[in-house]
Amino acid sequence: MDALVADLVLPGGASMYVMSAMETSRELIRHSYYRYEFATVAVTHSLMALELVLAERLAVNEPVQDLIERAAVAGLIPAELAAELDRSRLLRDELTQGTVTSAAVGPVGAITMVRAVFNAVSLLLPPASAVDMAAVYMNRAQPEGRLAPLWEEHRRALYPDSFRGIDVDGVELILLDADVAGLVQRELNGGLDDSGIAVLWACIADLDKVVPLINSEYCASYFSRLRTMARLVAARYIPTAT
Repeated sequence: MDALVADLVLPGGASMYVMSAMETSRELIRHSYYRYEFATVAVTHSLMALELVLAERLAVNEPVQDLIERAAVAGLIPAELAAELDRSRLLRDELTQGTVTSAAVGPVGAITMVRAVFNAVSLLLPPASAVDMAAVYMNRAQPEGRLAPLWEEHRRALYPDSFRGIDVDGVELILLDADVAGLVQRELNGGLDDSGIAVLWACIADLDKVVPLINSEYCASYFSRLRTMARLVAARYIPTAT
């Protein structure tokens, strides 16, 4: 099953919501070894990511069928790919109408349909060069200007559900998330005292330890952003060399 999903690579530049839906779809196919129906669920779940990306790229809020047609007419995706995406949409409609069951598609069929979604999302996202330029701009920005936007992004992001109550190398992730979030809020609302700074450095040490060990791309991205925010806060308390 690992080999079956090996080429389903999350595209760079996707939002956390899109990454979460796509990664879940991929893992559902992997785990359909244990539960056959997961393959069909993977296809329908992947449409969430597709719909989000299409609506954002086309700047319209319409049913996914219309969004796929618009993207094909606009030349954003090839007609053949649009037809494959519509197969997934039809499957979802049939499930909703009760004309097929959750065992309608097996792992091999699901991988073809989910791969089409991965390919479409990659085509619809901004060019890599634009993403790279944005990253360069953010890296050059002063810490004071970067922290608030990152915090707003983090507040909108969903905590990775499969990592609730999970610890990595002795660090409970959900508590680490809460600790760093509280420190960032305190910093934005006036600053940290000495005890807060001490807790911050302990959190950074934990983040440096656990982020490389997290085997979920969405979860790793979530905690990598936490680590970036923690380091931006810490930078304010490092004396400038003279």
